[in-house]
Amino acid sequence: MPWAAGTAGRLVRLYVGLVLYGASAGCMVRAEMGLHPWDVFHQGVSERTGLSMGAVSVLTGALVLLAWVPLRERPGLGTVSNVILIGVSLDATLWLVPDLESLAVRWPMLAVGIVGNGVATGLYISARFGPGPRDGLMTGLNRRTGLSVRVVRTCIELVVLGSGFLLGGSVGLGTALYALTIGPLAQRFLRVFALPGPERSGDAVHGRPGGRAILRR
Repeated sequence: MPWAAGTAGRLVRLYVGLVLYGASAGCMVRAEMGLHPWDVFHQGVSERTGLSMGAVSVLTGALVLLAWVPLRERPGLGTVSNVILIGVSLDATLWLVPDLESLAVRWPMLAVGIVGNGVATGLYISARFGPGPRDGLMTGLNRRTGLSVRVVRTCIELVVLGSGFLLGGSVGLGTALYALTIGPLAQRFLRVFALPGPERSGDAVHGRPGGRAILRR
């Protein structure tokens, strides 16, 4: 059946994308050159509590989902899967990949992490199974406050980045490179993995057909 085949393909996109997202985040951790804002926060909390970064990611995602209640956001399969799989994949990657000493290895590892994150974003968003918990927080605040998505997203990520840095999370050149490149990379791979359907702004992040999407989990 075409419908079943299409659903199966979307599920593959979703779960491959989420596992790759966690794995790419683990590569950035091992590169030790700076993380993206949410992982700076996850690492900082991990340093303070002794919990693994993956466990902190799962717990943070669950707490963010609670914030959806007053915002009246609706989670989907992709939302719940996002909370669990990214953290598990992150911890698995940190367990499999040892600490790296040489810059000759750490630079390629950083590149793999950033590019892999862009590929993962294109895969899991194009699957259209609902936004990640952090994306839903952003779009919910956008609707409730009337502020633009750009302003809401910037404020959230600045708060998360600053909090993570104060807790001991890693901020560095990799953080800046990620910020500069993830938008173009993710947009590129969203086009590569796009499914047929009418193009409507913001639909992909809510699990509906569309070509555009709000990036990152």
